[in-house]
Amino acid sequence: MDILYLLIPLSAVLVLLILGIFAWATYSGQFEDVEVEGRRILASEPDGVDDHQSGFSTPGKQSADVSGIRNPS
Repeated sequence: MDILYLLIPLSAVLVLLILGIFAWATYSGQFEDVEVEGRRILASEPDGVDDHQSGFSTPGKQSADVSGIRNPS
């Protein structure tokens, strides 16, 4: 029964902390216009693969020289 004297105030503090964080996020603009980001992701063109990721070089650019890299094993 004595543990309730500790748990009830701790739970009240936790609820107030969660409400405070939610209020801060609401008033700082975290939840404004969330639909735009979903539409932006669906409408945008996918990013191309960078030269160093694809393994192919494009004309005018040189690919990295990996011949000097040794396998440590």
